[in-house]
Amino acid sequence: MRIGILTGGGDAPGLNAAIRAVTRRAEEDGWEVVGVHNGWAGLVGDSDLHQLQRGDVSGILPMGGTILGTSRLNPLRDEAQMRQVLDNLERAGLDQLVVMGGDDTLSVAQELCQRGAPVVGVPKTMDNDLQVTEYCIGFDTAVARVTEALDRLHTTAASHHRLMVLEVMGRDTGWVAIMGGLAGGADIILIPEYPVRIEEVVARLEERRSKGKDFSILVVAEGVDLGGLGLQPAGAGARDEFGHPQLSSQGVGSLLSDRLARLTEFEARVTVLGHTQRGGSPTAYDRIWASAVGSAAFDLARQGRAGMMPAKIGSQIETVPISEVVASQRRVPEDLYQLARYLH
Repeated sequence: MRIGILTGGGDAPGLNAAIRAVTRRAEEDGWEVVGVHNGWAGLVGDSDLHQLQRGDVSGILPMGGTILGTSRLNPLRDEAQMRQVLDNLERAGLDQLVVMGGDDTLSVAQELCQRGAPVVGVPKTMDNDLQVTEYCIGFDTAVARVTEALDRLHTTAASHHRLMVLEVMGRDTGWVAIMGGLAGGADIILIPEYPVRIEEVVARLEERRSKGKDFSILVVAEGVDLGGLGLQPAGAGARDEFGHPQLSSQGVGSLLSDRLARLTEFEARVTVLGHTQRGGSPTAYDRIWASAVGSAAFDLARQGRAGMMPAKIGSQIETVPISEVVASQRRVPEDLYQLARYLH
């Protein structure tokens, strides 16, 4: 039996732990393991594959990124590329393909399953916006990065009596912002799910000042509605292959910082964490759970359960259809958002 492993979309800490788990489980069962290089790009054209041995995954547990490389190539945009992917899977003699990715990568996997390809999934996205599963590879590490940044920003904000604006990733959802902001004690957290007007933000800052607080920490998710805040994007609106805007180019943190400095008497500074949130070594939580979902994905592959993937529900790993996971985004619930507002 031959099993392939592919990592697509953005890199995320914990991917190597999952690759390691699949490879070691497969070797124990006598399967050959094939690594697909650079996401779906590795299965178009002449393909880019190589056999993974035990030595290839030795020592990679604490490593960030993915040893297989990744890309945002979207074969769904080109029927010829989809045919190449299917042909290359057959030519490589893969009995199963384990696809590790977020909603974009898994949407391609779902289409392949509908066309008869033997594909199973693994939930990976630091945005944590996949339906059903409560855990996605890379999310815990991203939250830890935001928390650490906020701990550091508090001391400089207090020393200079400033407003510190921290822009974080998360695309169209606010999971990274809300969880990191809660853990780091942010005073205001702005996320896409619950738009606010700029006047409300100013009022909350003035309320803090009236209570003797001469500094504030604001966390803003990159995907917030700029129009609702009365802001215009700074970037030109470039989009990736899946049609998503490159939110970092919109500069929401800088725009918000400048506007609030003009509307209040606070001296404002902005910090954009950017790709530091997804770089470096994974947390212990990401190492453990990535290993667990990787191992569970191998079990699904061994059982021939194409179109399925492991999901963390409570303290257990359950099996769910990929189609359910990519059906819609998982949004921050109102009770969690209200908790952040109560604690400002």
